[in-house]
Formats: sequence, structure tokens, C-alpha cells
Amino acid sequence: MIATLGRVDKDDPNINSVLAGLVRATGSSVDLQPPSIDFDASRDFGDLWALQALWDEIGFGELRRVFRNRRRSFETEQLLRMMVFNRLCDPRSKLGMLQWLQTVSFPKATMQDVAHTQLLRAMDDWVELESKATDVIARLMRPLIDTDLSVVFYDVTTIEASGESEVKDDIRAHGRSKRDRIERQFALGLVQTAEGLPIAYEVFKGNVAEVSTLLPMVERVLERFDIKRVVLVADRGLLSMDNLEALGKIRLPSDCPLEFVLAVPARRYAEFAPIIETMGAGLEADWVREDRWASGPDRPSLRLVVSHNEEAARELTSQRRDRIRTLEEEAQRWASKLDAQDEGGRSRGRKLSDSGAKARFFHAVADAHLSSILQVDLKSDLFTWDINQAVLKRYETLDGKLVLLTNVPDLSADEIVERYKSLADIERGFRVLKSEIEIGPVFHRLPDRIRAHAGPVCQHKPEPIEFELTYKSGRSGESKCQSQPPPSTPWSNRIRIWRSGSVAFSRATTSYRSFNKLMRASTVNLARYYAERSCMPGSCCNGVERWPSTVCRG
Repeated sequence: MIATLGRVDKDDPNINSVLAGLVRATGSSVDLQPPSIDFDASRDFGDLWALQALWDEIGFGELRRVFRNRRRSFETEQLLRMMVFNRLCDPRSKLGMLQWLQTVSFPKATMQDVAHTQLLRAMDDWVELESKATDVIARLMRPLIDTDLSVVFYDVTTIEASGESEVKDDIRAHGRSKRDRIERQFALGLVQTAEGLPIAYEVFKGNVAEVSTLLPMVERVLERFDIKRVVLVADRGLLSMDNLEALGKIRLPSDCPLEFVLAVPARRYAEFAPIIETMGAGLEADWVREDRWASGPDRPSLRLVVSHNEEAARELTSQRRDRIRTLEEEAQRWASKLDAQDEGGRSRGRKLSDSGAKARFFHAVADAHLSSILQVDLKSDLFTWDINQAVLKRYETLDGKLVLLTNVPDLSADEIVERYKSLADIERGFRVLKSEIEIGPVFHRLPDRIRAHAGPVCQHKPEPIEFELTYKSGRSGESKCQSQPPPSTPWSNRIRIWRSGSVAFSRATTSYRSFNKLMRASTVNLARYYAERSCMPGSCCNGVERWPSTVCRG
């Protein structure tokens, strides 16, 4: 021991002077001041890094060439990429996105500061070069689409638009929304493949009739993709006699007719009631039957496919009878009160008149959508009503029925029904746009800005990225080693082989609602995949090489 400097656990004020003397004695230069520590907020990175890797893997980076000739002080493709990633990770408004950028570390971003006006200018660039940008995206999507036979689904939804101002060629209009209320909105039509890949979209005026949007979207798909055979599946709101006739005249580039599967709206079930009654005679369990139907004597006949769900039929019948019973009890109570008043009796509350009872009961029946069954005699002096048993029986006969019209010649009736029920995927996609991605309400005022707001979101919905993400992160619960193609297989063939295997896009295990969680949870697997990019051949069941090692979990 040379010297005692003090206790370590106690702060001795003389220790600094002793240390300074030792430094001077040795001739050294040591800074005895405590180091200054600066604290900075952490930034999110993992989900954005995963999205960027998948963005480049799919090839969306080619959009840079579309916008490179724009004389801007910023990169349009980079700002569009920021807006898309923001919608996928943390949906916000354009102003809110600027705050979000301060909390994340954005990959491959050359711009340090982003202004709100620059985001708006980037949206204007998208509108001006939309056709070229969508052509690039269509070319990237072509390897994922079966050109021999492609089943496409089309549906229309409404997006709420905020603001009351009026502009020229405004696409915001008041109409009945999908939430069954009148609001200012615009309509969005979307075409998806059977695998859920969006291939075409269009923004329509908010009060447009859905039936008038079908043909323009079909023509757009046929122009963009060279498909030899197309089966179009559309919902009830798109069926009209004009559409049927026009669809029958469309020819594909291969000179094949356009095939379609259209659902008959419930309001038109009465036209098919005699055929349906004949089909279901003597059958009580679930069944699927078909017949031929023509809209006129000079028009070609179509296949009429009817599917019956016994459980749904019982539930609908029970609910309708309960509503009728409740209305009858209310009407009987009013009738008893009127009889008591006629006999001179007194009751609490205001006196009831026959005309007042008729009006109240008529509106109650109309609100319950039972006007064709519970019929009020408005011309009678007394309050009277009746149940139309024939109409009630017809309604109960049609309960649980799904009625489809199609011209597809080589699919069985069961396959036709299955194809139509797959339309739920696009409806789920619309729910994602409105909930997780939060595409609405839209606060933009100009029509082009509204189109630019919907365009990149629809073109870069989670499905293509989810396709890559599910494939590379190996999260499929049904993954089989023999369904993974070897590494020597070309990329386009890999997609076809994998799509025909048992993985089947993992749609049962990878839901839209868990997309953000999947993005974060898959970061480690993706890092491992790109670190082990050179696929290591290894032993696997049936002697198939792993492709890649993080995917095959057999």
C-alpha cells in the first residue's frame, strides 16, 4: 500500500485534489471532469426494415424510373413509399405522418426533413403518371396471376369524405353508405385475384350506381393483363339485365367469352321462386341444385345455381316470425285500447284514434321490412291489418338460399358456389382498408388528391407483401417440405409451384388483423433469411432440398 485515498463508498471532497496532484507529478494530461451523457429517444426500425426488404424483393423499387424525370427537390417514389409504409404500420393523416417520421428510422431515405407540401406534390405526381405507375405494378403482378385461367373478384365500397365545400368535378357526393346511412362519400371499386392480390381499382363518384361500374373495371383488367380465360365473380348489387347482356358480348384477346358468376339480389328472388320451389321439393338438409334460366325469349339461357343452407333458413324464419309476433302483439294492444274507448272506458295517456293507430302500425311494419307480409288497410275507417300467408310462405321458401347466375360451362354447381363464397376475401380486404389501414375518412378536397389517396394504398395493400412475408418468414402452420421448390427453380415458377402446394398462401393462419404483429414478429426470421441468402442444401423429408432453410420447418 502506497497511500490511502479514502473510502470508495463515500464522496471525499479532497479526492479530486489528490488525483490532480498525482497527474501533475506524472506529467500526464487527464480530463478529470465527469463525461457528459446525452439521451435521445429510440426509433422504431424493425417493421420498416422488413417492409423495405420485401418492397425491393417484389420489385416496387422500379417506380423510381417512372418518377425520375420529375423536376422536384425530392424523390417522389420515396415519399410515396413513406405514405404506404405509414398506412401499413401506423395509419395517420399526412400531417400526422410527419410526426411519425420523427419516431422511426426509415430505410433508404435520402431526405432528412419532409414537408407537408412535398407529400401533396408527390400525390399530384402519382395522379399525373398513374397510368405508367400502374403499368409497372401490373408487370410485377403478372407472374403471380395464372394467365390460363384467372378467377377475379370485383366489389364496390364507399369511403367517407369529410368537408362541405364544393369544387369542380367533385367526386364527393351524398349517398347511402355501406353503413346504411346518408353521408358524403366517394365509391371505390377493387378487383382482386382469387389469392387476394389487387390488380385494378377505380374511384367513382359517391352516388354512383354500382351496376354502372362493372363494365369499365372489366375492360381495364383485360387491357392490363393478357389472360386467356377470365371468370368474374361479383356481388348482388352488380346484377342487372343490362349488365348480363353486356357481359355476354365481351370477348377476351384469345377470342373466348368472358365468364362470370353473379349473385341474384334478394329483392329479385320472387322471379325465381317457381324454379326454386321445384328444386327444393322434398329436401330438408343442405343442398345445391341447378337449372337453366333466360331473361327473355330472344336471350341466351344461363345456368341458375341455387344453394340451400338449412341452419341459416331456420334462423331467418325464426327471426321473421318473432318480428311478426311482436308487431301483432303491439297491434292487438292498440286494437283493444280502441275497443275500450268505443265502449266508453278510460285509459292512461292520450286517446288513440283509428287513423293514428294505422299510421303508427304502418311505419312500424315498414321499419321492420315486412310491408309485403303485414298489410295495413289504409282505406278502411277502422284499424285493421292482415297477414298475407302466400307471401309469407314464399319468403320462408327462399330463406337460406343463395341464387347465382353463371355462364361457366365446365364447373360443377358445388364449385360455382365455392367460387362465389371466396368473394368474402375481397370484403375482408375492404374491412382492412377501413379499419387497420384506415383509408377513411378522407379530408382531401380536390378530386385528384382523393384519387391519389386511394391509389397507392390499393396498389400496395398488404396482400403482395403478405405473400412474400408469409413465404419467407415460415409462419405457415401447414407448411410441408415437399411443397417448397428447390433453389434452382426460377422465381416465376417458384410462385406457381408454391401456390399449387399445400401452403396455399397461408390465408387461414395469416389474417389481416394480425398483419402489423406479423410484420414485427417476422423481422428476426427475415433477418435470418437474408443473412443466409445462399440456400444451404440439406437433408429433408423426401430428399427435397430446403428452400430456404428458414421456410422449411419439416
